[in-house]
Amino acid sequence: MDPPGPHGVKDAFCLLNFGDSITSDHISPAGSIHKDSPAAKYLMEHGVQRRDFNSYGCRRGNDEVMTRGTFANICIVNKLLNGEVGPKTIHIPTGEKLYVYDAAMRYKSEGHDTIVLAGAEYGSGSSRDWAAKGPMLLGVKAVIAKSFERIHRSNLCYTIDLPQKISDIRPGQDVTVTTDSGKSFICTLGFDTEVELAYFEHGGILPYVIRNLSKQ
Repeated sequence: MDPPGPHGVKDAFCLLNFGDSITSDHISPAGSIHKDSPAAKYLMEHGVQRRDFNSYGCRRGNDEVMTRGTFANICIVNKLLNGEVGPKTIHIPTGEKLYVYDAAMRYKSEGHDTIVLAGAEYGSGSSRDWAAKGPMLLGVKAVIAKSFERIHRSNLCYTIDLPQKISDIRPGQDVTVTTDSGKSFICTLGFDTEVELAYFEHGGILPYVIRNLSKQ
């Protein structure tokens, strides 16, 4: 019943490294389910034939499928792949190229946090709730971007749940990010209001609402 309080990120690996104008369509599960994708593998393991895969939109109520479809856009450009286009990334400790979902689950199993790096206008385009929920379910603990689309920034604040405590945070606070090479740079926390901080301290808007309803 007690909120976990404010948190930070420590010892995280970069899951994806993007440039400018990564849209919510790049992030969210959308379109048909590719036959070789993690989502397709999941469906086949549960007895669904390929002809019945349908689209991510038709399966948006299934978090297992939708999590596997996050960052699965075939046009996505991840700098970790050195120019290759598609829904894969590099598992940094081993150098192995994996689907984004598979890499994220490996990091989770190893006990590592992950972050996403991006340029300007991250999350632009249509507002899609899965553009925030999907990365959270993949285990992404922070998005470090030059700038965010306004509504997507809010959606991230409503869903985010980070480990490793940081005390006395406030809206718009500057924080220091340190890389494993020893380089440091300053970021501004993407919380604009005390309400968003309250959601953050509760681990997202859903735990916040449930705790308040339970107290009534």
